Amino acid sequence: MALPVSAADLPRPLGDDDFIAFDPAKAKIGQLLFYDKILSGNRNISCGTCHHHDLGGSDGLSLGIGEGGEGLGPKRQAESSADRIRKRIPRNAPALWNLGAKDIDVLFHDGRLETSDLFGNGFNSPAEEWLPLGLETILAAQALFPITARFEMAGDPEENQVSGAVNDRIDNAWPIIAKRVRVNAEYGAMFVDAFDHIDRPEQVTIVEIGNALAAFIGTEWRNHDSPFDRHLAGDKTALSPEAQAGMALFYGEAGCAACHSGPLMSDQGFHALALPAFGPGKTRRFDLQPRDVGRMGESNALEDAYRFRTPMLRNVGLTAPYGHNGAYPTLEGMVRHHADPIAALDKWEPEMAKLPDAPWFQDVDFIVQADSREIARQRAKVDITPVELSDRQIAEITAFLESLTGETALERPLGRPEAVPSGLTVD
Repeated sequence: MALPVSAADLPRPLGDDDFIAFDPAKAKIGQLLFYDKILSGNRNISCGTCHHHDLGGSDGLSLGIGEGGEGLGPKRQAESSADRIRKRIPRNAPALWNLGAKDIDVLFHDGRLETSDLFGNGFNSPAEEWLPLGLETILAAQALFPITARFEMAGDPEENQVSGAVNDRIDNAWPIIAKRVRVNAEYGAMFVDAFDHIDRPEQVTIVEIGNALAAFIGTEWRNHDSPFDRHLAGDKTALSPEAQAGMALFYGEAGCAACHSGPLMSDQGFHALALPAFGPGKTRRFDLQPRDVGRMGESNALEDAYRFRTPMLRNVGLTAPYGHNGAYPTLEGMVRHHADPIAALDKWEPEMAKLPDAPWFQDVDFIVQADSREIARQRAKVDITPVELSDRQIAEITAFLESLTGETALERPLGRPEAVPSGLTVD
């Protein structure tokens, strides 16, 4: 039996002061925009398509299909015939839980968005100095990038004005999208009512859209009423004996809390886990074949190769599959990989990846595995020291992770709207 964890080993409970106080009127606009396909280049996909309420704020896939897909979540399929998608989304759709926390200062799997004064607009981002001023939070800045991403929401440059503008420069697309929204009478009136500095719909820019989306995401997926949170608040009967044993391991000999630390259960750092490689990868322009170098792609520092951001863990039981590319379908599998990355890597099978059917990708989905030098580099870069855990201990840690699911996690305050002002379909 593991030794009990002392209060000094555990994080403090989360409370109201840990979160940004967003305006409910702005959050309501954000809810509608989040599910409105008006933000996509071809008006055929929304933020909610890949971050859906029914799927814990994610899409239930290892690597999803954005632009060029049909259906929702695990049932989503790539369109066939001449309108084939050209590649899968290179990384797993991250969950949205508790992204409105004040302490968050870096986002995306590779951390390519950070709070920073580097470019004079508050952020170090892919848009560099072209990111507009006025974005109130890092969450607002993050909301602007999927709508300009070709394979996520923008589409091909020859298909629509938005993607064509992005092809010239990223910030050229945002005024086009903002105009689409503000000329809609319902949206225009809502922005005038919710934003003190907006007197006329013509004043609405992508900045207000980003701030509205952030208000929705930051409030909608705030949740910290799990059995573990009750335990932190003093209820020592909240966790099952198995979960308590798993907590002792998590904060003790298993070493999980070395990275999953603090009240948010993430150090917001970057670590190499040697997860199985597959998919198109997040390639740089000089990469000749699929691969994903993780944080190094942003920092250009060799020591950052194959490192990815530590995810927060509340409601992790709702957001399978796991890893930056969704390599593991179960929490147990992910725990086993953390315990001994190379041993787990050797046992991993391609069938474990949950990939929507797209026959024309079958020959390339796992082609990176044939690159012996690349695979050797990934196997050599592991930041985790293996720890020997029994099957029982693996089950106990898994039980603890499952105890991080909030009692009201599936009861969101606004939820999915039945309809949106554009009149487009809602996924």
